[in-house]
Amino acid sequence: MRELRVALLGQGFMGKAHSNALRQVSHFFDIPFRIRCSLLCGRDQASLDRMAARWGWEETTTDWRAAIDHGEIDAVDICLPNHLHAEVAIAAARAGKIVLCEKPLAMNFAEAEAMAEAARNVPNLVWFNYRRVPAIALAQRWLAEGKLGDIYHYRSTYLQQWGPDPSRANVWRMDPSFAGSGAAGDLLSHALDLALWLNGPVESLSGTLHAFTPGRKVDDAALALARFKNGSLGSFEATRFAIGCRNRNAFEIHGSKGMLGFNLERLNHLHYLDATEPDDRQGLRDILVGSEFWKPGHIIGYEHTFIATLAEFLFALDRGEPFHPNFEDGAKVQRLLDAVATTSETRQWLEL
Repeated sequence: MRELRVALLGQGFMGKAHSNALRQVSHFFDIPFRIRCSLLCGRDQASLDRMAARWGWEETTTDWRAAIDHGEIDAVDICLPNHLHAEVAIAAARAGKIVLCEKPLAMNFAEAEAMAEAARNVPNLVWFNYRRVPAIALAQRWLAEGKLGDIYHYRSTYLQQWGPDPSRANVWRMDPSFAGSGAAGDLLSHALDLALWLNGPVESLSGTLHAFTPGRKVDDAALALARFKNGSLGSFEATRFAIGCRNRNAFEIHGSKGMLGFNLERLNHLHYLDATEPDDRQGLRDILVGSEFWKPGHIIGYEHTFIATLAEFLFALDRGEPFHPNFEDGAKVQRLLDAVATTSETRQWLEL
């Protein structure tokens, strides 16, 4: 079995999620690689040492360049603040490393294009992990099979409530020099990736960015209206000010033959209505969707989406096939994010 030596850049919330996936993937899937957690990179040596001991990382460093220069590192997994994504990913790709990167891929579309070009000849991944929620994957399969017929509406919301919290006012996600944007890059990026995967390309859109907090330099909320290539209309809402919603990444899709709905806060469930049935038999079904992890009826959690993403990437790597979502997919999302920001200023529709 081949060994895959990984460097993880980042020790925060995502660092934990990725460390768990790297450790757990071989417990659930017969992957063709032996994962070796070789190098962990972060800013604070004391907390790095604690995290390395907890998750079994062999070495630590406070300089991300050590991962690029390390001759025995095969893959670089980037969980750094957004402003570092492009520099690190391009350097890793030019060094011939496999590159995995958190979302949003970049600070803007120009950076994302440069990253996609640099990584064209190396295996790469963007951690749009919600594609691997079993309920969402089932929805995608049914849509591809035409189960909903002609699509009329795609409605998406990603709602969180931590924006007004004063204890988080100075985190890096609130600084445009580190994050680039606020709710748009953090939340809307996920919503747009799912929309492109489930409903196809966007032809035009118009968006609005808004900050509720006086003096805040990133958006607290992002709204967008869209026209899809398939003729459907789309609406998007992403906010950190939806009091009462912890992590509601949700969508509803309405077509000529039925409806699908999903809410991440109930991630094991998919709502489905079959409009081809007689009127007196139609009703919204709540389907408990199974997974590859456990027997039917045994639910999974947030962490399993990262494990499943990594497993599918490793299988694609073994076959020598491209994986999706990759940097090109991430750049498509970034193009839409830029369009939302542009139209928020122009207050016009933008053809894409």
